[in-house]
Amino acid sequence: MTKVKIYGAGSIGNHLAHASRTMGWDVLMCDLDESALLRTKSEIYPQRYGKWDEAIKLSTVKDAPKEGFDVIFIGTPPHTHVSLALDVLRNEKPHVLVVEKPLCTPSLEGAQELYEASKGPSIVLTGYNHTLCKNTKTAEEFLGRNEIGRIRTIHAAVQEHWGGIFKAHPWLRGPQDTYCGYSAKGGGATGEHSHGINIWQHFANKLNLGKITEVTATMDTVQDGTVDYDRIANIAVRTDKGFYGTIVQDVVTFPTLKYLRIQGEEGSVEWAVRSDPDHDSVTYHNQGLGPHTFRIPQKRTDDFLCEVQHIDKLLKGQLTRHDSPIFIERGLDTMLVIAAAYLSNKHKQTMRIDYSKGYSLAAITPIGGEQK
Repeated sequence: MTKVKIYGAGSIGNHLAHASRTMGWDVLMCDLDESALLRTKSEIYPQRYGKWDEAIKLSTVKDAPKEGFDVIFIGTPPHTHVSLALDVLRNEKPHVLVVEKPLCTPSLEGAQELYEASKGPSIVLTGYNHTLCKNTKTAEEFLGRNEIGRIRTIHAAVQEHWGGIFKAHPWLRGPQDTYCGYSAKGGGATGEHSHGINIWQHFANKLNLGKITEVTATMDTVQDGTVDYDRIANIAVRTDKGFYGTIVQDVVTFPTLKYLRIQGEEGSVEWAVRSDPDHDSVTYHNQGLGPHTFRIPQKRTDDFLCEVQHIDKLLKGQLTRHDSPIFIERGLDTMLVIAAAYLSNKHKQTMRIDYSKGYSLAAITPIGGEQK
């Protein structure tokens, strides 16, 4: 039986535990806070999934075993990811390690070290699971037909009010009680909703449109002496193949919009998450057909089931790490764009990303002179 360890008993940890148990896997959840473990057993899990699963083992981090796990998930706050991931790779050596998104903070501290450590025997992934779901695969199938002509642009939007996050974490009063209220810790719209950037990169990669090398961002920020985060981020990008696109992420939009449009000269493909509470969707249009919308049954819990099913294929050797859309390099590429977006907004300049310089701020420089 596949043995799973989950660091973090918050919302993500519970989703991952439920998905893993759906696969019949052996699950241990651990947390630094004993009250978080109690809340998992008495509130979060039974309220979400109907009842507590007695097969799930709970432990404090200090009492949790260190050996024998096939899969380890890190579902702790972003500013703890790198140090914890490095410790897991050095001391626990799972077959697969999954680090929740965003992979680190915008400072990129430790990102290159983690990348180097990921070259060992463990397969290291990042939790951008929208790239694995049925709507993404359906959109890829339509794009594979080459029926919408030359791709002109891609626009992605992940616009989701804070309310959804805090409904899933009712013990928090607001962003001030969590990393979400601090961009420097991996929160804010650019970090917390970075699956917008990531899904843009995913489809650009599938369509051979290049890697993002230029980033221009403007942000609406909140700084009140307690919190310090971006609530709206508008990001314009250009790839090394001269392809342009846009990404919008915010924490103010209600109802939620998770959407991407790939516009060709002769049509378009639109991708959406939770177009209604029980469905994702793909809308296809070209000069001879459409628009036609395909509604795909998918709930929030299914996102994580897609993730663990993908991990199962990696464990069984049906995929290699380099076949995976959530391989760590993809998550690190997203982190470079996140870091570049913050620097662009701060210095009011377009930033260039040089991937040959690795995963650090040294890879990001202003276009047209020194930073102001």
